[in-house]
Amino acid sequence: MPGYEQKAFSLDKHRGTGTLVASKDGRDGSITVHQNVDVWAARLSPEEQAVFRPKPNRRAWIQMARGAGMLNGMLLRAGDGAAASQEEILEIKAIDDAEFLMFDLA
Repeated sequence: MPGYEQKAFSLDKHRGTGTLVASKDGRDGSITVHQNVDVWAARLSPEEQAVFRPKPNRRAWIQMARGAGMLNGMLLRAGDGAAASQEEILEIKAIDDAEFLMFDLA
């Protein structure tokens, strides 16, 4: 059955780790989605870094919404996206003020 949720999140509360904004089980106050996915949002200042450890046997998609950053050494600018699989660690270091989404997918 289709549903709809709307919620405001503070991206500054969990700097460096990201804020869980959507998940299948609605944990940690996130919006519930009917897919096997965790969606994280993060805001970073220049030189600030966020580190994600994807669960085993899952894929990740990183979408840079604003600014620019380095994802495991690869440059991402606003509008860029990158897929990752079998990565134990995803490190995103901001070049300038940056905002991005990280999708942890089954």
